[in-house]
Amino acid sequence: MKQTINKTAVIGLLGTTLDNGLNDKRWQRWRPTVSLCLHDELIVDELHILYSKRDKRLFKIIVDDVAQVSPETQVIGHHVTLSSPWDFADVYAELYDFAAGFDFQDNIDYLLHLTTGTHVAQICWFLLVEAGFIPADLIQTSPCPRPGQTDPQGRYQVIDLDVSRYDGLRERFEAEKQQHWQTLQANLVTQNAAYQKLISDIEKVATRSTAPILLMGATGAGKSQLASQIYALKRAKASSSVQSKYTLDKFVEVNCATLRGDTAMSVLFGHVKGAFTGAASNRDGLLKSVDGGLLFLDEIGELGLDEQAMLLTALEEQRFYPLGSDTPINVSFQLMAGTNKDLRKAVVDGEFRADLFARLNTWTFFLPSLKDRLEDLPANIDYELARLGSEQQQHYRFEPSARQTYEDFATSADATWQGNFRDLTASMTRLTTLAESKVIRTADVQAEIERLMHLWGLVDGLHGSNNLKHNMPKNSLSNDNIQASFNSELVEQGSHDLLANYIDKETFATIDPFDAVQLAYVIKICMRHKNQASAGRYLYANSRDKLKSPNDSDRLRKYLLKFNLKFDELGI
Repeated sequence: MKQTINKTAVIGLLGTTLDNGLNDKRWQRWRPTVSLCLHDELIVDELHILYSKRDKRLFKIIVDDVAQVSPETQVIGHHVTLSSPWDFADVYAELYDFAAGFDFQDNIDYLLHLTTGTHVAQICWFLLVEAGFIPADLIQTSPCPRPGQTDPQGRYQVIDLDVSRYDGLRERFEAEKQQHWQTLQANLVTQNAAYQKLISDIEKVATRSTAPILLMGATGAGKSQLASQIYALKRAKASSSVQSKYTLDKFVEVNCATLRGDTAMSVLFGHVKGAFTGAASNRDGLLKSVDGGLLFLDEIGELGLDEQAMLLTALEEQRFYPLGSDTPINVSFQLMAGTNKDLRKAVVDGEFRADLFARLNTWTFFLPSLKDRLEDLPANIDYELARLGSEQQQHYRFEPSARQTYEDFATSADATWQGNFRDLTASMTRLTTLAESKVIRTADVQAEIERLMHLWGLVDGLHGSNNLKHNMPKNSLSNDNIQASFNSELVEQGSHDLLANYIDKETFATIDPFDAVQLAYVIKICMRHKNQASAGRYLYANSRDKLKSPNDSDRLRKYLLKFNLKFDELGI
């Protein structure tokens, strides 16, 4: 079978100085762009040259000269607008836009010509290739003068940015970047003016205050991610201050929704042997382990009233009593908390202590949902593509029409983004996983839109439709209709009665559709196994090896506790 050899394409900027030449003497000197086509062992099938309109004449000369020395090379011009070739932001944005709109083909080997352009442009090219936005190797050209002779050919060197060869440098770079990381805004890309102001305010608080910070926002709005970035900023500030009483070398995060009863007390405050049934030995709680560091209590609104009281004491008196102990533990820590509940209403309803809320409410920030930051969708799509590509050592990209289709849907009224950025992350994960040849095409996007609509419980599907318009009644998206449709689907699955036997009506009315489907499945699995450990091994078979301390039974127990369920109660 005859082996197919890929074509070679070179991309580069027109060298307005080095490539310049308006008379026959130009053939007596080295010109980097033309020299690419003078090497017998380097066959350039396509030569893509980026140039500004004011250099149109020089570009035409280069086209004609390349045609003389390499007739088989197709020269393709691309107009770019660089208001200042030495302005990093301007150059990077222009080259990024070029790369994002370029139709890279899988059967072509690409080389990025680094020699021409300003040093700023060369740095930007390197960053775009290293980040995977341009699937190419780097090529450098240079003159090789010989005494008494001219050499228009010069020499070239191809540089393969195989990241596995540079792990040591990457680790060093990441360490130094973390060491010198100074601002939240450097890590958070947004065009939303309100969110920019919010981040600016949080940055000031994080570097100037040790009082608790409360992050309020819907599920998936990014509270946990922001908390970790705030910690990094506060740690950098603390390490540079000799007067700080916190080293902040510890960051502990816990989801309070997984804590119930004695378990909550024990996890947070620890216990002594014999404090309750099953307490066979002493246990240090999270508050002791985070001494001198920062504790992030996510979903703090789910914490019980007793735990709230002990937490308040620990905050105000800097000491607490482990469960069953008469000896106090002295502790000093900073606190951040997150919640998707309106704690003001929870205080009125008696579900959250007013004194603890007052203590937390010194710095309260309300994080907007994805629907309130739609102008940030393109940037977040790019972020997810880069993140997933980095994890998989792949370069994922959209076809231009597929990207437009996805963005049109993502910013439409049909896209509810109920899970906020978690929904977007999951969607991008599915798109990149299912994409053939790492290219996300229109058919992939249409299939993903259908999946999202199913997950959000809006329609039965988009079969036979080539656009995003749906023949639905104007009032069909009301909460009542969605709930009715969801209940009907559960009945068809045989899950409605099953959930009704174990979940009270109030909880069932607030549970999200995808949570209910998952919970029904988990209950069915539990009913098929004799014990919790066996059911846990079945449910977590694929993720067990990814955990440092896998405990399937405990994971299942904590999951069931979120819905006030216990394995022993799930009888047939």
